[in-house]
Amino acid sequence: MDTFIKVTLQLAGGFGTTLALFFLTLLFAIPLALLFAVFAGSSVRPLKYLMRAFIYVIRGTPLLLQLMIVVYLPGIAFNAPLTKWPIFGGNVATSYFCGALFAFVVNYACYFAEIFRGGIENIPKGQYEACAVLGMTKSQTFFRVILLQVIRNILAPMSNEVVTLVKDTALARTVSVIEIFFAASELLRVQFIIWPLFYTGVFYLGFSALVTLLFNIAEKKLSKYWK
Repeated sequence: MDTFIKVTLQLAGGFGTTLALFFLTLLFAIPLALLFAVFAGSSVRPLKYLMRAFIYVIRGTPLLLQLMIVVYLPGIAFNAPLTKWPIFGGNVATSYFCGALFAFVVNYACYFAEIFRGGIENIPKGQYEACAVLGMTKSQTFFRVILLQVIRNILAPMSNEVVTLVKDTALARTVSVIEIFFAASELLRVQFIIWPLFYTGVFYLGFSALVTLLFNIAEKKLSKYWK
């Protein structure tokens, strides 16, 4: 029982890092995705095609590769490892975490941007024209007429991506971020006990269930506006 408690506490500590990576990714990726979506739908063709090309590259390559590039390429190619950047104060854990966070934010911003762009483009142009005839401003049109419909269009794919993010946080261990899976791997390496690896599944399943539940509640709360 003592071993179980100690393992649970150690995994809980790693799960705290997992949660921090998850929430910070959403915090920064969602507004960045909105910006990407605007650029990808821009009437300025060079900006539009450049943004779409960037999104294509990010979505078409593995997140694991992007993590490796962000965290290790500065040190290998430019002799400027993240651990030596003044902004991180020489803290290894902080530098690796921030590098991983940057990779996650850019990766998920590109996925979210495509979801946002699709949700906006699925709104019939006639609704914009009708609002203009009624004398509504662009901001009134967006917030009073378009926004809830966009949310309806993107809620399901967003929920899928957010649940995927819960599991993708485990990739951060590959760049030495001490999240829950890293903690379980260390228990295997040092104490030769394998069951903590499977125990991490309880944490992931519980948090994924919570995220799914919150999206379901949001869908029910907003459904009255969609009839």
